[in-house]
Amino acid sequence: MEDIREKIERVLLTVRNPSRYIGGELNSVVKPADEVRVRFAFCFPDTYDIGMSHIGMKILYSLKNRHEGWQCERVFAPMPDFEEQMRKEGIPLYGLETLTPIKYADFIGFTLQYELCYTNVLNMLDLAGLEVRSKDRGEDDPIVCAGGPCACDPEPLADFIDMFFIGEGEELNIEVMELYERMKAQGCSKTEFLEAAAGIEGVYVPSFYDVTYNEDGTVAQVVPNRGGVPAKVRKRIIADLDKVFYPDSFVVPFTEIVHDRAVVEVLRGCIRGCRFCQAGFIYRPYRERSPENIAGKAKALCESTGYEELSLASLSTADHSGIAELLESVSDYTDSNMVNLALPSMRIDAFSEELAKKLATIRRSGLTFAPEAGTQRLRDVINKNITEEEILSGCSIAFSQGYSAVKLYFMMGLPTETDEDIQGIADLALKIADIYFQMKDRPKGMKLSISISCATFVPKPFTPFEFEPQITRDEIKRRQKILLDATKGKRYMNVSYHNYRVSLLEAFLAKGDRRVGDVIERAWRKGAKLDGWDEYFDIDRWVEAAAETGTDMARYANRASSYDEVFPWDHLDYMIDKRFLIHENMLAHSSTPTPNCREKCAGCGVNKAVGRPCF
Repeated sequence: MEDIREKIERVLLTVRNPSRYIGGELNSVVKPADEVRVRFAFCFPDTYDIGMSHIGMKILYSLKNRHEGWQCERVFAPMPDFEEQMRKEGIPLYGLETLTPIKYADFIGFTLQYELCYTNVLNMLDLAGLEVRSKDRGEDDPIVCAGGPCACDPEPLADFIDMFFIGEGEELNIEVMELYERMKAQGCSKTEFLEAAAGIEGVYVPSFYDVTYNEDGTVAQVVPNRGGVPAKVRKRIIADLDKVFYPDSFVVPFTEIVHDRAVVEVLRGCIRGCRFCQAGFIYRPYRERSPENIAGKAKALCESTGYEELSLASLSTADHSGIAELLESVSDYTDSNMVNLALPSMRIDAFSEELAKKLATIRRSGLTFAPEAGTQRLRDVINKNITEEEILSGCSIAFSQGYSAVKLYFMMGLPTETDEDIQGIADLALKIADIYFQMKDRPKGMKLSISISCATFVPKPFTPFEFEPQITRDEIKRRQKILLDATKGKRYMNVSYHNYRVSLLEAFLAKGDRRVGDVIERAWRKGAKLDGWDEYFDIDRWVEAAAETGTDMARYANRASSYDEVFPWDHLDYMIDKRFLIHENMLAHSSTPTPNCREKCAGCGVNKAVGRPCF
C-alpha cells in the first residue's frame, strides 16, 4: 500500500491536473479498513472531469457509504499521460478514497452512460491487473458489474461483465450488496452468488443465457441455459422519488469539472414521447419530486458543498407540474444566498415570459432550444409536439428579455427526412433572425447570434425508431452541404456538425449483439480508448477491428429492421410494449403525432407493468 502511494506521489508532478488522482476532497468518505466488510469500486469509464459531474455516481456513492461496513470508492479512467506513468511504474488502477488497488475490491461496478466508453471499460480492467473477459477471471477476482442507460442493450459487453443492473439502481444496488455480504460470510462461491443474484428483479447475468442466430445474421433467440433464471429480465424502478435516498452532500473536487455545481434531480421520465429519445422511454414512468423536497435538498447541498450554482436537472424540468411553486421555493433560498440557478433541458413551448423574466434575474447567457427538425411535417414524424409558432414565440420572448444569443439543436438523417426538411432548418433560423431585427427596442451593443448544431440521428433500443437505419456517410455529407449553402453569407449564423464517424460507431454499438464484443476487444487492443474525445478518437482502429473479425459495421448501423425481428435486447423488459413501439413507428411514417402522456395515455404499457396509472 505504501509502495503504491509513493509511486503515485513520485509521478504526480509529471502529469496535467494531478489533483484528479489523489482523492481527499471535501465530503469524500474513508472508513477504517478493519471495519469494512464489503468494498465496491465505483468506476466511471471516462475521465475525472466528466465522471465527477454525473448525478448517478453522486447518489450511489453516498447511498453505499451510509451503510455501516461498506466502503464505496470512486475510480475514473486516467488521461493518457497518467496512464503511461501507471504502466511504466507498475501502478494498478486504484480507488481515490484509500488508494487501494481495485482488484482487491469485492465489486467493480461500471456506469455505462454512452456507447463510446466501452473500450474504456476494458482498459480500466486491464489497468487493474484483471483479465478483460469474464470467463478468464478467477474465483478470487472481483465481481464485475455494470448499469446505466446503455445497459438496456448489454450484449456488446456481455462477455466482459459478470452481471448487469437493469433499470434504476438505488434499491437494486443495496439488495445485491446485502445478498453478497450474507453469502460471503457463508463462504459461498462466485457462481453461487451470481445464481442467487439472478433471482433479484433487475439483475441480468449474461453467462446464464445463450444466444443463437439466424442464417441472415439476425438474432434467433436469447434463452437461459440453467434453471431458476428468468426468461425475461425486468428493469427496476423507484416508486416514490420523495422517499428514495438523495444525498445531502457531494464530494467537492479540487479541480474544475464539466458541471461544477450542486444538482437536484427534480423528476424522472418524460411525458413527451419523442420517438428518437431513448431516455424518454427507458426512464418511464414519469415521476416528480415535490417542490418542498427539492427546495430542502437544494439548501442542504449548497450549504454542505459551498457551491454557488445550483442546477435543477431532469429530461424536461419545465414539465414539472408545480414548476411555478418549485421556482418560487428554490429561488427564495438561492436569491438570498447569492446562488446562481440553472435550468437545463428547457422545452421552447414551455418557455413563458414569466420564466424568461425569472431566468433573466439569475443569468444572462444565451438560451438553448431543441426544435430537432426544421419543418412541421418532420417534427410530427418524430413526435416533437411543438409548432413553428411556439418556436418563434419562445425566441421572441427571449429577445424581449434581453437575450441575443440562441443555440438551436437539430438532428439530421431522421426517418423520412427530405431535402425540404434540411432547407427548413435554415428557413426557421431566418424567421428567428427576422424577429430580432424587427424589434424596435432590441438590446443595444449586442449582436444577434444563432448557433445551429446538427447531430446525426442514431437509432436506439427501446424507441419507436429502433427499427430505422442510420443514413450513410455520403448521404449525410450531401445533406450537410445543403444546409451550409442555405445559410451561407449569414454572419450571425454558425452551423456545426457532429462527427459522422462517431455517430456511425455509436449506432453500431447501440444496436450491437454479443458478437460485437470481439470488435470492441480488438479495437481496444489496437489502442482505442477515450473514443468520446475528438483528440483520441480514430475510426480506423474500429474499421480494422471490424474487418479482422469479419464484422460489417454498416449492417448494424445502416440496415432497417422488420417489425418481427428479434433484437439483441428483447430478453430485457423495460416495461415498454414492443407492439406500442411498432404502432408509434407506423404513426411516424404517416406523420401523425401522439399527445403527451399528461394529455392522453398512449398505451406504452408502463402503467400496466407498475400496476397503477402514470397520472
